[in-house]
Amino acid sequence: MTSSDFESLNLKPALLANLSSLGYQQQTAIQAQSLPIILTGKDVIAQAKTGSGKTAAFALGVLQNLNVSRFRVQSLILCPTRELADQVAKEVRKLARQIHNIKVLTLCGGVPMGPQIGSLEHGAHIIVGTPGRIEDHLSKGRLVLDELNTLVFDEADRMLEMGFQTAIDAIMEYAPNDRQTLLFSATFPPQISKIAARVLSEPETIKVEATHDSSSIDQRFYKVTDAANRYDALQLLLLHFQPESAVVFCNTKQETQEVADYLVEDGFSAVALHGDMEQKARDKTLIRFSNKSASILVATDVAARGLDIDSLDAVVNYHVAHDPEVHVHRIGRTGRAGSKGLALTLSNDKEGYKLAMLEEYIGSSTDPLALPALEGQPSPRKPSMAMLCIDGGKKQKVRPGDIVGALTGGQGINGDQIGKIDVQTFVAYVAVQRDVAKLAFNKLTEGKIKGRQFKVWRERG
Repeated sequence: MTSSDFESLNLKPALLANLSSLGYQQQTAIQAQSLPIILTGKDVIAQAKTGSGKTAAFALGVLQNLNVSRFRVQSLILCPTRELADQVAKEVRKLARQIHNIKVLTLCGGVPMGPQIGSLEHGAHIIVGTPGRIEDHLSKGRLVLDELNTLVFDEADRMLEMGFQTAIDAIMEYAPNDRQTLLFSATFPPQISKIAARVLSEPETIKVEATHDSSSIDQRFYKVTDAANRYDALQLLLLHFQPESAVVFCNTKQETQEVADYLVEDGFSAVALHGDMEQKARDKTLIRFSNKSASILVATDVAARGLDIDSLDAVVNYHVAHDPEVHVHRIGRTGRAGSKGLALTLSNDKEGYKLAMLEEYIGSSTDPLALPALEGQPSPRKPSMAMLCIDGGKKQKVRPGDIVGALTGGQGINGDQIGKIDVQTFVAYVAVQRDVAKLAFNKLTEGKIKGRQFKVWRERG
């Protein structure tokens, strides 16, 4: 038995059995280094990139520490965004499948307070949420942490970047001193050291280096002069490489929105994702990008951290990232699971010092290539799917199977022409192949779901 086997850990039998059923056998580097320490009850500072398996590392620690018979909040996991909180809660539930009666509750901003208050009244074992909303519930007495034994900060660097320092300080006033605290962060800016000194007690520090995998990612660098030339270069590269799915990283929220708007005006299927958007708009953006009814996601690092995006053809750095580690995290979203990825980076003379730092960090050249010629480039690529929106969701008892039935019944479309289906509280989204979108729209408009007609519209793009 090697030390990287989950079986070598002193975990509850139910957790080990579930890990085996999920096919989790070998620990990732961050798990192998942090879990043995976490399971001793010590405080831990762990640095590891997104996608390294860190969620399972702290989730298993949380679940090992849990006494299910005590129906009180025993663990609090803080995340910078609702998207990440939802993803973490999903992973915790998956890892807890064979421990019965565990209640995991998500508390995030950007959604109505009422249902959360109702859920809190029924109690929970594990809370996953964003600092602002957690602070709100604590200050009103709706959330009590008297029996908290494990506190987790996930993506701590992003929480500080998003201005959650005050909310975190307030939350600490409600947390018992006698607890285990786990702080996970992809990068380690100076503010992290300050917060760590305040909230952790004699922590063990673990660092798993973000590695650049040159074998699966084709990195290319291009020189630009001014803002207009930078946008022209982006447009040219998207036309030349024609990625089915690409993320364009911008450094500011304003630039993110502007670049997305320009791309849409120029015929590209693009959507924006940044912190100034309403939660409903963020949700729809992510659904469109994940179901392939939008080809290009223009995003800030904060908004894109923790997103569950797979099979990404290309990453474009509209500007060079401020930190070489952030660059590696960005491009690590492409070239996954054995596929070849493409990473394109634009820079001007003022960003030369960042390129020099990056070159030293990744150990390979950042010399610029010539941009493709404008002549002979194809038109902007249309997404493979179209998205239809249905004015009915979980509240109307609409289920994915009902939508499939409505689309495929009686001279309808084939089941394999239907993509992802997302059923929200009051609305449902279904992706269908672009060439059958009109037929699918007519089927849903003229037919019935659950014995009634719903308003249906097509998302343009």
